[in-house]
Amino acid sequence: MENLALIDSFSEFKDDKLIDRVTLMSILEDVFRNALKRKYGDDDNFDIIINPDKGDLEIWRNRVVVADGEVEEPNQEISLSDAQKIEADYEIGEDVAEEVKLIDLGRRSILALRQNLISKIHEHDNTNIFKYFKDLEGEIYTAEVHHIRHRAIILLDDDGNELILPKEKQIPSDFFRKGDNVRGIIESVELKGNKPSIVMSRAHPKFLEKLFEQEIPEVFDGLISVKKVVRIPGEKAKVAVDSYDDRIDPVGACVGMKGSRIHGIVRELGNENIDVINYTTNTQLFITRALSPAKVTSIKLDEENKRAEVILKPEEVSKAIGRGGHNIRLAGYLTGYEIDVLREGAEEDVELSEFKDEIEDWIIKEFEKIGLDTAKSVLENNLAELVKRTDLEEETIQEVLNILKEEFED
Repeated sequence: MENLALIDSFSEFKDDKLIDRVTLMSILEDVFRNALKRKYGDDDNFDIIINPDKGDLEIWRNRVVVADGEVEEPNQEISLSDAQKIEADYEIGEDVAEEVKLIDLGRRSILALRQNLISKIHEHDNTNIFKYFKDLEGEIYTAEVHHIRHRAIILLDDDGNELILPKEKQIPSDFFRKGDNVRGIIESVELKGNKPSIVMSRAHPKFLEKLFEQEIPEVFDGLISVKKVVRIPGEKAKVAVDSYDDRIDPVGACVGMKGSRIHGIVRELGNENIDVINYTTNTQLFITRALSPAKVTSIKLDEENKRAEVILKPEEVSKAIGRGGHNIRLAGYLTGYEIDVLREGAEEDVELSEFKDEIEDWIIKEFEKIGLDTAKSVLENNLAELVKRTDLEEETIQEVLNILKEEFED
């Protein structure tokens, strides 16, 4: 009954953690064998009999009867006189099976056994959680905000599993309160110690790809494939799509009438601007599409160095570069090419880097951040516009304009 009481005392773990009775019995046997090894040095000569239906177990110690005074290994051998105390007709050479009660292990061993059992059950639970979420890596998952910290949000799912949404994996405009439901992808699952660490992300390109699968039936059914996704989270994204059926317009199907299909995705991502582009293996055409909404005049490719020199009309340059340089940067990520933008008729233009003797490098970089990397591209903007678009002082900009004007006057 002592053994039965111990098993029943842990039934709460079985129920709470959904551990079946047989698994619990297996964990129990493992824990008892460890306890026997600590007390007797070995457990090979012990039989542990488990009855999963009743939830009971018996421990039997097997020893060989030897003559009195000849016991060399007390765990393996028993003297004749001690054996006959158990049963009077035992003889030398016979096997003796003696039941071991929990009380025989000692109070300290029983306390250690209980602690070990709790640890093993938690370990079993954590292993199952790890395997479950490892299979979900890259998939969309929903959990509830439980606790908001400075650098991360702690989420709990319906089963009470803890997920982490770090600050850097959130969309900049994300704002959540306790109790809010949050969608993201399971980005990584690792075991830290014995506890699974589950990291969710809303900033990963895979999240946008999976939203397309959820929201657009043709993508879910495999009629349209998402070839590549690039994002600046919360700002802008470009998605290259292709169709396996010539009758399906992949861009039209993804966007929907008046943007009806993509609207929910845009809202989920904090009004992230999403360009959906027809994928093609024609590199020049793909770069042209990637620079949308700008209209490209011509492209010169350097395949070896993965560079593209793109010629545009002056009024198209700002469209190609985009706000904060987002458009041209994402076009580069999408196509795998470093894209240089040149204006039509700018053959006599001069790269800003040519003025390093007169203009400090950090100032040149400030202009390049907003897509102005040649002398004429800077001079096409007035002083007030440049002050507004850069982090430079008015005096600094005026000095740069004077240097550049002097170059063309000469």
